[in-house]
Amino acid sequence: AAAANEKLKDVKGSYAADKAVLEKRVAELTSAKAKDEAAIKAAQEALAKFPDEAAYTKGLNGQKAGAARASPPLPHATAFPGKDEAAQNKARKNFLALIFCLMVGTAALPHILMRFYTTPSVREARNSVTWSLFFIFLLYFSAPALAVLVKFVMYNDIVGTAYASLPAWVQNWAKVDPTLLSIVDLNKDGIVQLAEISIGADIVVLATPEIAGLPYVVSGMVAAGGLAAALSTADGLLLTMANALSHDVYYKMIDPSAPVARRVMLSKTMLLIVAVLAALVAQQKPADILFLVSAAFSFAAAGFFPALVMGIFWKRTTGIAASLGMLAGVGITFYYMVMNQPWLREVFFDIPRSAPIVNEWFEISAISAGIFGVPLGFAVIIIVSLITPAPSREVQDMVSSVRYPDLKMAK
Repeated sequence: AAAANEKLKDVKGSYAADKAVLEKRVAELTSAKAKDEAAIKAAQEALAKFPDEAAYTKGLNGQKAGAARASPPLPHATAFPGKDEAAQNKARKNFLALIFCLMVGTAALPHILMRFYTTPSVREARNSVTWSLFFIFLLYFSAPALAVLVKFVMYNDIVGTAYASLPAWVQNWAKVDPTLLSIVDLNKDGIVQLAEISIGADIVVLATPEIAGLPYVVSGMVAAGGLAAALSTADGLLLTMANALSHDVYYKMIDPSAPVARRVMLSKTMLLIVAVLAALVAQQKPADILFLVSAAFSFAAAGFFPALVMGIFWKRTTGIAASLGMLAGVGITFYYMVMNQPWLREVFFDIPRSAPIVNEWFEISAISAGIFGVPLGFAVIIIVSLITPAPSREVQDMVSSVRYPDLKMAK
C-alpha cells in the first residue's frame, strides 16, 4: 500500500520509471554475449504486456484498495482493542478514566440536580436517585450491546454481498445523505468489501430498526424519541444557566434589592441569549458530538463533584474553599484539553490538527481530562478549608439536616 501511495503521487513519473526498467532489462539481455533466449523472451513479453498509463493508474488504485481490505479489522466486540499490548493497556486506562468521568460527572450535572427540587423530602430524593440509576444502567448497558449487534450485521450480512443484492435500507439511507452512508465498488468486482463501506456514527441508531427488518415508521419513532431527549436535556441546561446568571450572579451579587419582575424578565432574557450563543457555537461544529458531550461530563466532574461531596459530608468545608476547588478543577481540566485536543490546540496555539499529541499525562486522552481535575479539586478544598475559619454553627446544622433528615438539631 505504501509503494502504491508513493507512485500515485506522481503517476507519469512512476509509469515512465517502471517502463524504463523493463526496457533496460530487455536491452541488457539482448546485448549480452551469452544470450539467454528464454529470459529474453520473458522480458519482451513483460514489456509487451506493460499497460498504458490509464490502466497503470487503475492498477495502483486497486493495489491501494486491496491493501486496505487485506488488513482485517480488530474484533468488533473486543473490550480494549489495540495492535499490541501497549496499545491495549492504553485503551484500558482510557476506558476506565472515561467511565470515572461519566460516573462522577453524572452525579454533579446541575440540570440533573435541579430535578430533585420537585421531591418533597430528602428521603424521596434518595428514592428517586435509586430509580434514576436503574434506568441509567439500562441505557448504558444496552448501548454498547446495540453497537456490537449492528456491527455484527454489517460484517456478516453486508460484506461479501453482491451490489445487486444489497438490502433496501442501504439505498434508502444513502439517498437521505450520501456522506452518512456510502458503499462504492472500488475494484469493480461487484462484491461489497469492508473497505468500500463508509457509514457515519450518527445514523447507526436511526438505521438499526430497518437493519433488523422493522418498518421505517419505527426509525421515525426512534428519531422522535432522540429528539425529545435532546430537547429535554437542552431545556434543563438552558434553565440552569439562565437561572444561575439571573439569580445567583445578578440578584445575589450585583443587585440584591432587584424586584421580582425584573429578575423574572432578566431570567427570560438570559435564557434567550444563552440559547442563541449555544446555537452559534453548535453551528461551527468545532468537534464531534461524542467529545463535546464527554467534555461536559469531565467539566462537571472536576468543577462540581468535589465541592458537592465535601459540602455535604464534611461540615468543615468553607465557601471560599469550595469556590477555589471548583476553579482549580475546571482550570486543570481545561488546560489538559487545550494541550491535547487537536482542534483546541489549533484554536489556541495554531498547531495543525495533524500534529502528534505529545503532552498526555499517563497516556490519558483529553476526553477524560476530568480525572485530573477531581483529585485536585478535593485537595484544594481540604487544604483551604483547614487554613480558613470554620463555617458557622447554623451552616453546619444545615449540612447535618441534609445528611440526616430525621435528626432534630438542638437549639
